[in-house]
Amino acid sequence: MAARTPTLETFPPLRAWQRKALVEYLRRRTDDFTAVATPGAGKTTFALRIAAELLADGTVEAVTVVAPTEHLKTQWAGAAARVGIQLDAAFRNADLHSSADFHGAVVTYAQVGMAPQVHRRRTMTRRTLVILDEIHHAGDSRTWGDGVKAAFEPAVRRLMLTGTPFRSDDNPIPFVSYERGGDGLLRSRADSVYGYSEALREGVVRPVLFLAYSGETRWRTNAGDELAARLGEPMTQDLIAQAWRTALDPAGDWMPQVLRAADARLTVLRNAGMADAGGLVIASDQQSARSYARLIEQVTGEKAGVVLSDDVGASARIATFAASEQRWLVAVRMVSEGVDIPRLAVGVYATSASTPLYFAQAIGRFVRARRPGETASVFLPSVPHLLGLASEMEAERDHVLGKPKDKEGFDDDLLERAQRDDQACGELEKRFTALSATAELDQLIFDGTSFGTAAQSGTPEEEEYLGLPGLLTADQVSLLLTRRQAEQLATQRRRAATRAAEPAAEAPAAPMNAGQRRVALRRQLNALVAARHHRTGQPHGKIHAELRRLCGGPPSAQATIEQLEERIATVQTL
Repeated sequence: MAARTPTLETFPPLRAWQRKALVEYLRRRTDDFTAVATPGAGKTTFALRIAAELLADGTVEAVTVVAPTEHLKTQWAGAAARVGIQLDAAFRNADLHSSADFHGAVVTYAQVGMAPQVHRRRTMTRRTLVILDEIHHAGDSRTWGDGVKAAFEPAVRRLMLTGTPFRSDDNPIPFVSYERGGDGLLRSRADSVYGYSEALREGVVRPVLFLAYSGETRWRTNAGDELAARLGEPMTQDLIAQAWRTALDPAGDWMPQVLRAADARLTVLRNAGMADAGGLVIASDQQSARSYARLIEQVTGEKAGVVLSDDVGASARIATFAASEQRWLVAVRMVSEGVDIPRLAVGVYATSASTPLYFAQAIGRFVRARRPGETASVFLPSVPHLLGLASEMEAERDHVLGKPKDKEGFDDDLLERAQRDDQACGELEKRFTALSATAELDQLIFDGTSFGTAAQSGTPEEEEYLGLPGLLTADQVSLLLTRRQAEQLATQRRRAATRAAEPAAEAPAAPMNAGQRRVALRRQLNALVAARHHRTGQPHGKIHAELRRLCGGPPSAQATIEQLEERIATVQTL
């Protein structure tokens, strides 16, 4: 018996951006349509509504969904079934055709790349809508891209979805439109865009607070030299990479201290009304993931779930965690993209992956809103590149072809292989041996602005930030942090005045080093930006972006002393 046509009247209500994009889609009636929407905005619901519309009016007879992972196949099939669209998640290339009980199938990009002709025949047999979820994966390899193009060129309609920045390579993504800009470079063009900042204003996603932890790190090079550095201070890329890796070492003190702080924040959220709030630790490799799970059990007294890869049972473990009230899950890559666990509210970014794509995928796991006032907190190493990504969460990025690539952060080529294989990268391990690392709260980033002063782990100053109310709107978060920082700066000024009034028998204070001066200037800049925000109502992020436009240079976390001084002088004249 053929599958029944879905009933539009029983479809769940659409959000404003979904209705607007649906109207635009139905107005254009073009073969290809690309929708970019921030994680948690509801791309799946939007796509299924389009599928229901096209099935109902006879434009298409079948639906094929292409997803990045096996777990997402199950998730897509479940979401589709709830709105009356039956998709075969168990379809294999050897099956050639789906049963008549289904409207279509869900497959992976890897499946299509392995046998594009199978999927081409399926597409030609019936008028088909193809939904390409997280379309940037079609550029993962030439085989996948060529396979997707060959398989789905005969489709009547193609809908491309993505919720993260497009790729940083030069592989053109099939069926995505590119336009040449004034600089001569080709940029991807989306037909519908719904960014994080807009979703935050409308309450569709949660505000995300980034708690950046620095600390002293020590390691031994393969030449036998012992080195020490403070995480977050300006240094060469090699030293940043090694200090970063040392901090993430399960045998050091940095990870236990950060996990303890993250668990304390999780407890605050649970006590504040998010009774089922969960935490996720994102690890670089299997060995680290298992070690972090043991650390969590030592810190909290409760076992953490562990998901290592797309192996048998991984989807079931994710589903079990999503439906439970278990506190912590540790994952390598299974929960990096598209996986829907709405109760995740605290994250620990314990991976050395540093691409904008991966960072956005990871943070996207924590932004899915369920009710007004819920916030998310992500703990991460105080590394300039990561701080820049955290400060630019609202930035919209297109896929640019032909642009020179600057290697940033940790060795991304090696990291991509480590992520793909879920194995610790031997080449990285041989470069140095981690000796020790300690953690302290460096700053809190929200809406592109840095707040707070350095606080040692376990001190009342750290507890003030870990104890921030768990149910706040974005405006309330900004106001509370601004007040908290003003109180801290006032306390520091009173202490300084008290010291100055004391007899001058003490030795004069040592001049600030470059790192201390940058921290002081960054806080001065943030205070001035906050003051302008209260005068004009402009978001902090937009004020920082305007200063960058006027003065040039990178985000504040990566700016030089001279650049910070120029921005301070500029904002005082606005």
